[in-house]
Amino acid sequence: MKSRRWALALLLAMLALAAWTFFVEPRWVARRDLQATLQKWPQGRPLRVAVAADWHFTRKPLWRVMSVERARGIVDEINAARPDLILLPGDFIADRDFAPREHRSAEDAIAAELARLKAPLGVVAVLGNHDWWHDGPAFTRALRRRGITVLENQAQPLPGTPLWIAGVGDHSTGHSRPADALRGIPAGAPVLVLMHDPASLLDMPPVRGLVIAAHTHGGQIYLPLVGAPVVPGAAPRAWAYGWITHGDNRMYVTSGLGVSILPVRFNMRPEWVMFTLGPQPEKAK
Repeated sequence: MKSRRWALALLLAMLALAAWTFFVEPRWVARRDLQATLQKWPQGRPLRVAVAADWHFTRKPLWRVMSVERARGIVDEINAARPDLILLPGDFIADRDFAPREHRSAEDAIAAELARLKAPLGVVAVLGNHDWWHDGPAFTRALRRRGITVLENQAQPLPGTPLWIAGVGDHSTGHSRPADALRGIPAGAPVLVLMHDPASLLDMPPVRGLVIAAHTHGGQIYLPLVGAPVVPGAAPRAWAYGWITHGDNRMYVTSGLGVSILPVRFNMRPEWVMFTLGPQPEKAK
């Protein structure tokens, strides 16, 4: 009799875990608030930077999670937080058969929703592997038409600040050229480097600033003592999520908002991140 009770309890626990992994956690979006410093940043002028990656828009929300309606709620939440700048590290689409309804193409439909993001210093994006598999040039054009800056191995100054923003192309589709992205930045200038795949850090020259990446979804499954069992791309498995130091560079890898392959998450909530960037503390005299 006891064995039957134990078996029933185990079955119920497994069903509850499956329900959590498939239906709850993939939709339980976290807001992460993180602090970081920038060299040569003026005292008393913190910069609030929102990062929202791996949206993976879909018309199949039961399988891919991120419906247009769900994305609208996240956009509203980010806007309500009043960031100074918004960064989008790629993978905007999930399904190659994403069917536009009120727009002429999938990329136009997605760009229209993301164009609702508002920040005084603008919205800056790079493309991810899914965007290239769909149509990278078309995504670039659609986002730019809606006022979103797309950087492909390019850098530009952030108006009114000493900060530069560099966008590195996607590593897994062969577009990553970190040295090209950083080439025009003045020596010693503080830099925000935006890229989709953290593997681009392997080839990145030293930068005075913060590197932000996505792509891994934190593995979607993150096991105690093990970490992420599977991480896509060429980055080390230990780079699945969070703060990473490699040489002189420091990178944050976000878990992103959507899912890929399977609609599951366990111990790795979807997230968008609000960075507060400020100067390095003054040394005591």
